[in-house]
Parts: sequence; structure tokens; C-alpha cells
Amino acid sequence: MDSYIKNPLKIEKKSFEMIRAATDLSAFTELEQQVVMRLIHTCGNPEIAGAVHFSSNAIQAGIDALNNHCSVLCDVEMVKQGLTKRFLDSQPLCFLNNPEIADVAKTNGESRTMTALRLWEPHLGNSIAIIGNAPTALYRLMELIEQGSPKPDLIIGIPVGFVGAPESKQYLIKHHQRLGVDYITVSGRTGGSALASGAFNTLVRLKHGLRF
Repeated sequence: MDSYIKNPLKIEKKSFEMIRAATDLSAFTELEQQVVMRLIHTCGNPEIAGAVHFSSNAIQAGIDALNNHCSVLCDVEMVKQGLTKRFLDSQPLCFLNNPEIADVAKTNGESRTMTALRLWEPHLGNSIAIIGNAPTALYRLMELIEQGSPKPDLIIGIPVGFVGAPESKQYLIKHHQRLGVDYITVSGRTGGSALASGAFNTLVRLKHGLRF
């Protein structure tokens, strides 16, 4: 077997050197580049850079929220488990597996993630909302905001899929100013829990002055 790099710090350093060499990051600010590189590192595809979108104040909004000891809301357990928790002041919240959620979702003919967002409302003010799985959850969150619910400080909206994912993210991009929210997203069908948690973890690193 050929020799290979074993040291994790050397692996990370080499990875991000290769990402910088392979990717045109000129459209992004220095701090946005940190998030974009992490997303590329997560999925192994430099071409994703062209699909990453930020509201103008997204990075600072996320850092400020973390400094203000915000709640961290996750649409699914896979997002929650992917977060770097050692730097957080409290445990991230995910209500998807609460006992009543499945029955209510079935009665209402909607996804469990949509139903679980009912339990987000008391926590939405001073929060970062992370959606990495269900487009229906992103739609429901925006509906709640339009209906007068408190607004999260930042939405990391990177659901994955063929039905609703591109459209929900495009709605967020188009209407974020009217909704009064900052966002990070990846347009199109691409998304997932790993990308969503990776974006959040990069904000945590930036809060602590850590960069790639």
C-alpha cells in the first residue's frame, strides 16, 4: 500500500490548500470564503461554490447570535448530531422525535418536520435555525415568520431533494428582505444535514477566531 497522510491536522491543511487552488472564491468576502470552503470540503465538489448564497449580513448575524447565547434549532437529528457542541452554551434543540409529532403530522397530512416546527416558536427569537433535510420545514419556517412568529437571527436553509428543495431555497433568497431574516443556502437540489451542520460549525470557528 502506498504511503498516505495519517495526521488529521495535516489532512485538513492539505485539503483546504487543494480547495483554494481548485476554486474561484473571488465572489465571496473573506469570512464567506470560510463557509464555502467547508461546504466544498464536506461534499468534495468545488463546483458547489457557484450555488452558495449569503444574505449581506449572514456571517455577522450568525456570529452575533452565538455571542448572544442563541438557541440552536435543528430540523432533524442528523443535523443536531453533526454540530460541534463543545463550543456551545446549551444543547441544540430538535423536536422531531417528540411522542406527539407523528400522530399530529398524520392527522394533518403533513411531514413530521413541518409539525415539529410548531415547537420551535417559543425559541425562535435569538436563534439560529438550521434546516438540512426537509424542504417542507423551510417552507413552514417562512410561513411562521410571515404569520408573525419571532424571527431567527439566521436561517441556515440547505434542505436536499427533488421536490420542493430548489423552490424553497429560491423563495428564501428572493423574499429574505421582506421576511426580515439573514440566510445561508445552497441553491438547487443539493443540500443535506452534513452541509447544514458544516456551515454552522464554520460560524462557531469564526466566533472563536479560527480559520482554515
